[in-house]
Amino acid sequence: MNMLGVKFRVVESGTCEDVCDLPPGELVCMLARKKAEAVFADNPASVVLAADTVVCIDNTILGKPKDRDEAFNMLKLLSGRRHEVFTGYCVLHSGKEICGFERTSVYFRQLDDDMINKYIETGEPFDKAGAYGIQGKGALLVERIDGDYFNVVGLPVSRIFQDNKELFYVLG
Repeated sequence: MNMLGVKFRVVESGTCEDVCDLPPGELVCMLARKKAEAVFADNPASVVLAADTVVCIDNTILGKPKDRDEAFNMLKLLSGRRHEVFTGYCVLHSGKEICGFERTSVYFRQLDDDMINKYIETGEPFDKAGAYGIQGKGALLVERIDGDYFNVVGLPVSRIFQDNKELFYVLG
């Protein structure tokens, strides 16, 4: 949002981000909507944008790892393989709700255990879906992507802009 020149403030929703048995696109939209509604309830005069990101591989959704072992297992699973990153978003303002999601394919390099452990030691994996952040040291794990880089970071700004053009003209 800074990059777009939009003034904003971050408000924690306090919403549970537990994964449930929904397809990844539906799941991230539902979680983003829950976050947006929680924040909007306390800020009804504001424009609220919420998002949620998951990684999906082999029909398994990977959220944020709970500990070092889970981070290691996630990164080992992703090693040398393609996975999908889904980010759902929800914008609430003036009685309007616009929700959607973006999907990006990410291809990981082959990672040995030493590289995985060194990456975990950076601390980056623990607040990231799939246990990596492409915008940081996790970029070294990625061979290439097909799709929106910003989606993998966690906010598909281009898609959100396309769905909310009039809003961004007002905010800009």
